[in-house]
Amino acid sequence: MTSTDPGTTAAPRPLIRAARTEDLAGVGGIREHAIRTSTGLWTDELPTPAQLEAWFREHLERGAMLVAVDPALEGPEAVLGYASYGPLVPKNGYRFTAENSVYLRPEAQGRGLGTALLGALLDLCREHGMHSVVALVEAGNTASIRLHERFGFVEAGRLVEAGWKFDRWWDLVHLQLRL
Repeated sequence: MTSTDPGTTAAPRPLIRAARTEDLAGVGGIREHAIRTSTGLWTDELPTPAQLEAWFREHLERGAMLVAVDPALEGPEAVLGYASYGPLVPKNGYRFTAENSVYLRPEAQGRGLGTALLGALLDLCREHGMHSVVALVEAGNTASIRLHERFGFVEAGRLVEAGWKFDRWWDLVHLQLRL
């Protein structure tokens, strides 16, 4: 109940928590939308169900994925967004440097969920002993760049025409935060 209108209750706030097996469809739907419509994931190929499940399971086993869920919803629609981290490079020398990802459903954007997810993910990276977190962001994605900069990420490099998607070249910004 609020003090201004004692007869109403506020809608439940989204909950940030560790991803669970039942979140696979919701997270997969968000990834599929990003692949189809955005320059956030530089691939034109949707993963097969087996590939998606393997990717998801790997993150669950490492405890490296969080989700924002709406407690008032059920099923895949309850997952409003996710944040995950993985190895920057799959070689032993990079084991303390993570690459992070944050993705939201379009209707969940602009509500502070990206900020909440990234903050919780950085705490998780610290708990897991990461020394550095890197974000690889398409140079025109100013919202993502600003989000990372609010947490202290700084531009560590820029690759011109590093990726190809939607029949054009895209520049890549490397942002880094030393924890």
